[in-house]
Amino acid sequence: MAPVASSSFFREARLPEQRAVEGVAFPAVLVPSGGPPGPGEGSLDEFLAAVRSERASRVEPLLREAGAVLLRGFPARTAADFDAAVEAFGYEELPYVGGAAPRTNVVGRVFTANESPPDQKIPFHHEMAQVPTFPAKLFFFCEVEPKSGGETPIVLSHYVYKRMKENFPEFVEKLEKHGLIYTRVLGEGDDPSSPIGRGWQSTFLTKDKSVAEERAVKLGMKLEWTDDGVKTVMGPIPAVKWDESRGRKIWFNSMVAAYTGWKDARNDPVKAVTFGDGSLLPADVIEACGKILEEECVAVPWQQGDILLIDNWAVLHSRRSFEPPRRVLASLCK
Repeated sequence: MAPVASSSFFREARLPEQRAVEGVAFPAVLVPSGGPPGPGEGSLDEFLAAVRSERASRVEPLLREAGAVLLRGFPARTAADFDAAVEAFGYEELPYVGGAAPRTNVVGRVFTANESPPDQKIPFHHEMAQVPTFPAKLFFFCEVEPKSGGETPIVLSHYVYKRMKENFPEFVEKLEKHGLIYTRVLGEGDDPSSPIGRGWQSTFLTKDKSVAEERAVKLGMKLEWTDDGVKTVMGPIPAVKWDESRGRKIWFNSMVAAYTGWKDARNDPVKAVTFGDGSLLPADVIEACGKILEEECVAVPWQQGDILLIDNWAVLHSRRSFEPPRRVLASLCK
C-alpha cells in the first residue's frame, strides 16, 4: 500500500497473533498515530471525526486488502460510544431478520453478540449465510473484556475454499452444483440456553404468524408450523459464492456451524444442513473442514474498547468459550 501521510489519525500496528496470508497481514490493526491515550485522555469526538474523514482513504483500503480491521486504543468505552462509531462509518443498517442467534438490542444500532452460554463455542460462519439477504460488513465491540478465553477467531473465506478444493475436489464440485439446504426448528420465544435459540417471533420481528409468513417468503424460506413453534427450510442456497469486488470464489456458508452447532432440544444438527439435493453431508469432510478453519484462523484476545470491522464477504468468524465476565456487542451493516 502507498505510504500514508503522517497527519493521519491512524497508524498501522502489528500484533503477535497476526499472520501473513498471501503476503498480507491478517487482520489489519489500526491504533492512534500519537500512541494510545491515557485514562481520561483522547476525545471520542476526535475519533469519530477521524473515522468520517479517513474512512474512504485509510480504513476501507485496508479492509478490502485484509478482510478485517481491528481498531485498538481509541476512546470508545461504552455501547453508546460504539453506536456513535458505527454511525460515523456511515454504512446503512441491516435489520437482523432471519438470523439464528439470540440477541438483544442495547442502544441504537447495537445488539449483544450471541448470548449462548459461555462454555459453548460458536463454530465458524459467515453472518446470516443461510439467508439471501446478509450483511456486507459487521462490527464487533468489546465493552467488557473476558476474564479468560472468549476470542472471536476469524479466517479468510477464499483461502478456506482453496484448501477445501485441493483436499476434497469432488465434495466441493457437488457443493457448487447443488448448494445447501438449512433446516431449523424454532420455538415461539427465545431460548438463551441454545446458540440457535432465537424464537420465530424474534426471527421475523413479529408476533403475527401471517406477517412471519410474508417475511419468510421474502427470504425465500418455507415455514411448517407446529404446535409450539415452526420448522424453517431455506434453500437450496449457494454454499460457494463469487466475490465480485475481489474476483475470487469464497467459502460462503454456515455448513460447519450448522452441522456441529445447531443442536438443542428441537434440532438435530445432522439434519440441520444437507446438500441441495437432500443427500446427507459426509461427516469426515465436515470434520476436516472444521480443522482447516481452525488451522487457518487468527484469534486476537479482546481488550476493552476494541472495535473489529469485518468484511462479511471475505471473512468467517466464530467464538471461543470463555470465563465471564465478557460483553461483546455487534452491529450489522448493508
